[in-house]
Amino acid sequence: MGKNFKSKVYQVVAKIRKGQVLSYKKVAEMAGNRKAARAVGNILNRHNVKNLPCHRVVCSNGYVGGYRGGIRKKTELLKKEGVKIDDKGRINLLCFLH
Repeated sequence: MGKNFKSKVYQVVAKIRKGQVLSYKKVAEMAGNRKAARAVGNILNRHNVKNLPCHRVVCSNGYVGGYRGGIRKKTELLKKEGVKIDDKGRINLLCFLH
């Protein structure tokens, strides 16, 4: 995995619309490597691309997942965009999947 995969990850994430989410696994798949979900998380954690909506990438089981700014901040950003998160910190992916 190199710069090409990284730039594809950025392209996929940049297209996630406000109020919708994609899983790390789905981003990896759309970027060309379906087994690289963990790498997607690492790429997004280290990115320096302005206005990249990486808060819209969540775990495939619906949990919010990690975020460089903290899970509380990620949850706040998603809720502000209209994404509903239950008391256990899960998103109904059937409703909010991009």
